[in-house]
Amino acid sequence: SGVPLLCSLRSFAATSLCPETLGDLFLVRIVNWRPLKNRALHGLPAPEPTGAPPNRTEKSREEHQSHVGPCLVASVGGFIDFLSLKSIVHPVNSLIETKPPFASPEARTASEAVDPSRNLLDNPAHNATEQEGSHQADATLELKRAFEPIAGELQDVEERIRAQARAFDPAIEAYISYAIQSNGKRLRPALALLSGGATGHILSGHVDLAVVVELIHAATLVHDDILDHADLRRGQPTANAKWGNSVAVLLGDCLFAHALRLASAFDDSRMCRTLAAAASEVCTGEIIQSHRRFDLTLTVPDYFRILEMKTGALFAVATELGGFLNGTSPAAERGLHAFGMRLGTAYQIYDDCLDLAGNENQVGKTLGSDLRRGKLTLPILHLLQTSSPEERARLSSVILQGEEAQITALVQQAVEQGAVSHAVTTGRRMLTEAQESLAPLERSMGGVFVESLMSLCTTLDSMIAPLSGEPLV
Repeated sequence: SGVPLLCSLRSFAATSLCPETLGDLFLVRIVNWRPLKNRALHGLPAPEPTGAPPNRTEKSREEHQSHVGPCLVASVGGFIDFLSLKSIVHPVNSLIETKPPFASPEARTASEAVDPSRNLLDNPAHNATEQEGSHQADATLELKRAFEPIAGELQDVEERIRAQARAFDPAIEAYISYAIQSNGKRLRPALALLSGGATGHILSGHVDLAVVVELIHAATLVHDDILDHADLRRGQPTANAKWGNSVAVLLGDCLFAHALRLASAFDDSRMCRTLAAAASEVCTGEIIQSHRRFDLTLTVPDYFRILEMKTGALFAVATELGGFLNGTSPAAERGLHAFGMRLGTAYQIYDDCLDLAGNENQVGKTLGSDLRRGKLTLPILHLLQTSSPEERARLSSVILQGEEAQITALVQQAVEQGAVSHAVTTGRRMLTEAQESLAPLERSMGGVFVESLMSLCTTLDSMIAPLSGEPLV
């Protein structure tokens, strides 16, 4: 069966680069095969997990290359697709835990403090410095306006996300609570809600969809932090920094399993199948990206394929299913899917450019961190493509084995020679295409929500444009 195989993948944790991601692929394939029991809910508070952050060093490039191959090969032939089997359906409301009537003061304070404008577009980078304060304030205001039509529903989503920890055994409840607490923007849930409003009405199913999508996203963040050896996320210690990789891997698994369990409760099995497929795409994209670090044969189409899988897929499933729940037309559904995919891909291009051309105080990490980890992003690929053979050979040598000063110089070169500007132009074009994808929607049905979706593109455009270093028109 798939379950023992999933467990065996976990035994790779000490020797492979991406066992957690491979395990996730199996997890999303077996979710519809067997129902998961509801756990009894307990009112007692779970003890706060403790543990000193383990000592670790980042894998060298040689170690990376020696581990990736066997890890990827282990996944070949391992896809066991149980999604063709009939889902076991439970009432949605019995699975998505709601906030109890007598929540603790701490829980009420945490949930009621949600601010839709905090940490723009999920990115912890937006703790604006004085120099950038005016621009960030404008972008924050734009985002607040975009979320105004769904402010109440977003609050409901936030409370229900935080309540999910009570669905787990009390022994791990505190771990789950820590993983799903967020200073992030809840952008993916917002997309599900806005797409519902844009195609008719925001139903209870849209809130359920928003919860599931965000739990999948939370699971991917836990595993991303392991892959990237990250110690901080949004200013807080990551799960792997607090408790080590072993606990963090399993914590991400729990979130994936719970999200897909909730997804199986929708009346229409297409919901679960589509959400599981999107989760599989995200994990597959992460594996491909890990496998192709320091790979100088990576092409721009390869890069976009990775972006669409690891980032675009979850944006797209939120918007597509937001329309599907309202029974929208196939054309509108396709338009919403394309919108989410382009918005998500453009957001990742923005994040990649920020890593090279942002302000280090703003970004919260050393510029060029992706490059140091062997992630070849669009600006670097463009720089390699437009360089002479001799210069390309030199740049390749720096990427593979350059000293710190050489890496820093390469980052600056990408900015000065227009590689970042080229990527910014590409991202802005994708945002325009995203807005055009909404053409099939009937403005008379959900005009204010369509305008909010359009405004998200405008907001992201105002964030990515300054990274080109060119005067704004």
